[in-house]
Amino acid sequence: MDQNRVVQGRMVNPQGLAEIIEEAEKGGDGEVMETDGIEDADRECPDCGGDVLEVGYMPSVTEFVTGRKCQECDWYETDRE
Repeated sequence: MDQNRVVQGRMVNPQGLAEIIEEAEKGGDGEVMETDGIEDADRECPDCGGDVLEVGYMPSVTEFVTGRKCQECDWYETDRE
């Protein structure tokens, strides 16, 4: 569950994946405080049909976010409202 994965041609750990998602979502440096492991999201990317990964992370002390990111293209989503 906690292993490194390839995302858009580069190897990332859970922290790196969360930072990619957070940077795309909010801009800036994408720093996160804590992460869970990377898991397969069991779905295809709606843009390219590639595999989607999922990671839970805390961008701040008061927030927990689940982010999903395609391994092949720029598509991502979070469960933020």
